[in-house]
Amino acid sequence: MQKKWELFVKSFITNEGYTKVIAGLENTVQIAFFGFLIGVALGTVVAIIKAFSKRSKAVKAISLIGDAYVAFFRGTPIVVQLLIAYYVIAPLFGVRINALLVGILTFGLNSGAYVSEIMRSGILSVDVGQMEAGRSLGLSFSATMRKIVLPQALKNSLPALGNELIAITKETSVAGFITVLDLTEAFKQIGSANYEFIIPYLMLALVYLVIVLIMTLFIKLLERRLRRSDKRN
Repeated sequence: MQKKWELFVKSFITNEGYTKVIAGLENTVQIAFFGFLIGVALGTVVAIIKAFSKRSKAVKAISLIGDAYVAFFRGTPIVVQLLIAYYVIAPLFGVRINALLVGILTFGLNSGAYVSEIMRSGILSVDVGQMEAGRSLGLSFSATMRKIVLPQALKNSLPALGNELIAITKETSVAGFITVLDLTEAFKQIGSANYEFIIPYLMLALVYLVIVLIMTLFIKLLERRLRRSDKRN
């Protein structure tokens, strides 16, 4: 075991493997963070459309498109989605696009499908009277959603959204399939230098564990702060 550690230290420090880990960590955080933001924005729009699909035939038709979108991204593996986006769609349209950007967009679309269901449940958990009260005060539908319904829906959905952020962070480990240097790919390259993968992969698991624990702590602190604000109100 000592020899394995020596090989790891040599690859990590002497051969500057840590630079790959830093770059991989940066790419992982970018994919998870920006992908999650895209997912929340897109998922919220889809959720609103699906929650109020009975308002008109046009909204119902758009809702069917949303159902197809959710079905595809929830029904296929994220690896397949990455491969299709990078090796099929981009070449098909003759577009040369950065692999990291493809990763962010694909993870964003994937996350949006899950967030849409989370936010739809959050919106439906808000009493119908809140919408009626907003409209009776002269607010438009969009203003009522923005100022009254969505803030409550987000608060109700926070635990599930936190879980989605953690899930998307762990799923970024497959970004290497489209040549992105993420954390998994960085530690894989360190192990490949000496064909010794035990220590690198154990360290990889430790890094992901630390990231998830930090996220979990942040989410709990945010939930606690929101509960305190509710009590004050």
